[in-house]
Amino acid sequence: MSFLTDQQTINDLNIFGKQGADSIYQIFNRTTTRGGAAILEEMFRSPLSNYAQITERSETIQYFAKAGLQFPFPAHQFDTVESYLRNVDHRTKLSAQDDSVVRKLSNIVMPDGDTSSMHNGVTVLLVLMKNLTQFLTGLEPHALNSYSSEGTEILSLLNNPAFSHGLATKSGKKLSAAEFAEFDEFFRFRFRDMVIKLLTYIYKLDVYITVAKVAADQGFVFPKAMPEDRNEVRLEGVYHPQLEKAVPNSISITADSNVIFLTGANMAGKSTFMKSLSIALYMAHMGFPVAAKQMQFSVLDGMFTTINLPDNLGMGASHFYVEVLRIKKIALELKQGKNLFVLFDEMFRGTNVKDACEATIAFTEAFAAKRNSQFVISTHIIEAGEVLKKKCGNINFVYLPTLMDGNQPVYTYSLKQGLTADRHGMVIVKNEGILEILKSGLERMSNRGL
Repeated sequence: MSFLTDQQTINDLNIFGKQGADSIYQIFNRTTTRGGAAILEEMFRSPLSNYAQITERSETIQYFAKAGLQFPFPAHQFDTVESYLRNVDHRTKLSAQDDSVVRKLSNIVMPDGDTSSMHNGVTVLLVLMKNLTQFLTGLEPHALNSYSSEGTEILSLLNNPAFSHGLATKSGKKLSAAEFAEFDEFFRFRFRDMVIKLLTYIYKLDVYITVAKVAADQGFVFPKAMPEDRNEVRLEGVYHPQLEKAVPNSISITADSNVIFLTGANMAGKSTFMKSLSIALYMAHMGFPVAAKQMQFSVLDGMFTTINLPDNLGMGASHFYVEVLRIKKIALELKQGKNLFVLFDEMFRGTNVKDACEATIAFTEAFAAKRNSQFVISTHIIEAGEVLKKKCGNINFVYLPTLMDGNQPVYTYSLKQGLTADRHGMVIVKNEGILEILKSGLERMSNRGL
């Protein structure tokens, strides 16, 4: 079963960003091959919800991170091979005949330049296969414990008659016309699917080595996945991977405390913390390293965040109604017994304070009853937190404090236990002198008799 998520969540977490720039994906987008880049993007779009698959991918990347191996193939070889494989016109098959008359006749269908291109494709593909075999046999024996399924499949493919004959040819030996024709028949036509499958494995290897290098360069750690029934997340020193001077925080979510109720003033860092937590959990389900000091997590069925929820002007829906529809969508998934991570930033900000308070209490209480899922709710409505303290014993109340240096708010961005009544919106307004600007403008209009 695939990991449940949606475009709203992908946008909230800036997985791909606007036009691909400045995104989480771009941190890792350093593959050598275009095929590797395509597989990397697909991994970002489709996290895993299977404990064994997540663990296998994570252990594979960890091996390459520890080994510090480089991708052993130059990018231009794949350009040659991909161009070669795209041509499936049977009229362009290489001929086993090498006499000048046959070559002249064949040039009517395929000019010498195309013949040379086909020769290059065969030659480079043989080189790739030999280098891949050498790379795999050079891995330490325990590497195949983590890379076993893919490594074994690659070696099995290379042992197929389609490839084994080519591997037996001596490196640097000039192939005869008959050999070129035989390999061309195998690679482009008879065993084309197998060749493409082999290339796909090489592209995945490109991804593993690339992600391993990013983990080392960025100082990311590899989370430890736990079976689905544990319902835990334990994060130490998690931070936002796109911030240069990010403040790390630690948080735990368990079945006995499966709701995080977050409060704090504007600009205290609530949204950044929630994105940091969500990004780490999203990437952990990809089997990728995360921006944290340490992480353990139970595998979930999916994730839905609501941080930057837009109005739906096309359907004439207000922000509040869009919020309601969002919660309904998530409720339907929860009703089916799915183990989800659900996050709401400033729930019901699109309605009046009284309705927002009552709705926040009602929905948070309902979420708290879903012990197999995990929830993070942020709000400015402290009154809702006070009520929920008395109603639910499995809510973890945390806040991001604001300190005052005279009339200047100072933000620590470090989580504390409890609720906070910090409200410094008007302090910020006064510090910016906005009311004075408006007042002076009114006075000038009055002096002009307007």
